[in-house]
Amino acid sequence: MGKKSQAGEDAYGQAAGAIGGLAITFGGLAAVKDRLNLSWPATVLLTAGALVALGYGAWWLRTTAKRLWTRQAQPVAALREEAPAASSSGDETAQEAPAHPELTAALGTAGAIARDQIIRDREAQVTDAGTGTFYDFLMPEGRTYEDVEKRIGVVAGMFGVTRLHMKVERSRDNERRVKFLKLHEPPFSHAFPAPTLQEVKTFAGVPFGHDVTGQLAGVSTLDKASVLVAGMTQTGKTTLVNGIITCLLIAYREFELYLLDGKFCGLTRFEPIAVRYESSDDPAVFENMVDELNDRSDKRYMQNRQAIQDRKPAPKFTPVFFIVDEAADFFAHDESKEGKERARRIAEKTRSLVAKSLESGISTLLMTQRPSTNAIPVVVREQFLYRLCLYVASSGTARVALGDTYFETIAPINPALLDPDVKGQAVLFANGRSTLIRGFNFEDDFVWDVVDEVQARQQKALQKAPQSPLKQAISLMQNKGAEFMPTAELAPALGVVESDPVERGKKLSRLLGIPADQGKGTKGVRGYHLTYLTAAAMSGS
Repeated sequence: MGKKSQAGEDAYGQAAGAIGGLAITFGGLAAVKDRLNLSWPATVLLTAGALVALGYGAWWLRTTAKRLWTRQAQPVAALREEAPAASSSGDETAQEAPAHPELTAALGTAGAIARDQIIRDREAQVTDAGTGTFYDFLMPEGRTYEDVEKRIGVVAGMFGVTRLHMKVERSRDNERRVKFLKLHEPPFSHAFPAPTLQEVKTFAGVPFGHDVTGQLAGVSTLDKASVLVAGMTQTGKTTLVNGIITCLLIAYREFELYLLDGKFCGLTRFEPIAVRYESSDDPAVFENMVDELNDRSDKRYMQNRQAIQDRKPAPKFTPVFFIVDEAADFFAHDESKEGKERARRIAEKTRSLVAKSLESGISTLLMTQRPSTNAIPVVVREQFLYRLCLYVASSGTARVALGDTYFETIAPINPALLDPDVKGQAVLFANGRSTLIRGFNFEDDFVWDVVDEVQARQQKALQKAPQSPLKQAISLMQNKGAEFMPTAELAPALGVVESDPVERGKKLSRLLGIPADQGKGTKGVRGYHLTYLTAAAMSGS
């Protein structure tokens, strides 16, 4: 009842108000009519028009005032909104820190930086380096050079070039600093001149070739590391390795070379200064040389162990470099049981030799033009610290040469993308870093001069060596003009008079300190080569 009574009273009030409003309106209209002496229709129209005009004027004034107020308040509101963002991210406003348009667009699209990040123009330097454009800049906070290295191929595409056109450098003073060179032309479009003798001597290590800017590139040392060189035929592999050997001769004043020339003439230039040089594709010859070096390695390990037990400094060994051309031939077999067993035995012996190079100072460099899965056994390939891969036909072949996980490393270079017409061009993978290089093509006269200088140094050292059976055997062969002397002839001259050929050979070998090698004449004749004895006399271990 209360709600009905209240509703009735509200309806009565609204009706009374409406009647009062009509009365006031009618009275106003009547006043206007009398004042202006108009008819009723004219009075109604005039009053309605006046009310509409007044309403429009009020609306215009209100809208104009609101627009002016908004313009004045907008900068203040913007500053209030941007201030917290700037304080949280550390970035400056776009007006105070403009973006470098080229780098920001390229790295943003490549995913090296986020879309809302920029490369600040004042923190980037772009200069012409002659061979290309050099970029030096800071990544935004929260990003490092690794973000660029991981996407260097995509970044190269954003600059309209290939991965081969890009050389990336790491900064040593700031994780955010990135340096890279974008070449104007494909790498090695123009050959760089071979380095001079002084340039090789002053290089901090052993140079393997030129990088894309013409600077020498290589490794810091080969004392405790081995190298695998792979590439298809006619890609300049032998020329590349000949350049590396020449640089070894210059970088190391004391060393020993063991050369196995599976190509029969690829390493001939260095035969005069080799401790042992063989030109053969017979796996038995390879196994014999590996046995000899493993024996030397074991003796060096024994000397190291004895020095530790005697609390003496570790002995310093003369570096030994075992270089093999066409190494894949020596791991092959004819599918027979004996052939498979021999291949397995050779692989294990080679693995042991390469693995022991860390402490024995005997480094191995194997070359192959068949970098297939089975060419060099996995147990051998895994031991190489340094790898060089010339042009190959596929990424799968590149993995064999450079390692199964190579393309997961930082800024890898795919050797399948190399130009096969650029001879000696290769990817050097050392210490987790990839460098595109091109091997040196030294003039023959330059190589001969280096070889002659080394040989003269060896002869001088031999003359100063103390008298020994080994030096006595060398003098005997030199006086007779003999390059090779059978054991049966050399043994009596040195006082070994055993009638049993086997015992005579063993005593002579112990006397000289080196095993006999196969002669060049009748098959099975054992004896000693003059060059072998000469090099051994200069070797301390």
